[in-house]
Amino acid sequence: MFGFGFALVPLYDTYCELTGVNGKTGRLSATAAGAMGVDHSRWVTVELVGSVGEGLPWHFTPAQARVRVNPGELSDARFIATNTSAETVVGQAVPSVAPGKASRYFNKTECFCFSRQSLGPLESREMPVRFVVDPALPPEVTTLTLSYTFFPAQGAAPAPAGKDGSS
Repeated sequence: MFGFGFALVPLYDTYCELTGVNGKTGRLSATAAGAMGVDHSRWVTVELVGSVGEGLPWHFTPAQARVRVNPGELSDARFIATNTSAETVVGQAVPSVAPGKASRYFNKTECFCFSRQSLGPLESREMPVRFVVDPALPPEVTTLTLSYTFFPAQGAAPAPAGKDGSS
């Protein structure tokens, strides 16, 4: 039974990736994202949301509430994280995109969510994400919500500075 349950995890991840269920986002190289071609005939609004899971003494919020992008255009958004405790704390961000059917059209080239993040006592840091909305996004989808929730990463070694996509 244990082996069967363990084997279901990669199958579920593949299912989510193919169907867009669970709001999982994709990852592309900057070269692949730049080769998509920009659709200048329409706009998509990306709403940004940040939250913190229980047990993580951080404040985490987007620097702006939304960004307006042309599909195929490499775009940037920034979030601000602040450790409100007197100790160094390591967290891991989990992304989600809504509506779920649109998540397969949302791809990141750089993101703080690619690795664990360490914040020293009372430290604040700007955390960037670079993304592209695929021009194949169905035309009826005009607004996406990009949400990140940070959770405690117990027993985790922090990523070296500059190696985590938070340049």
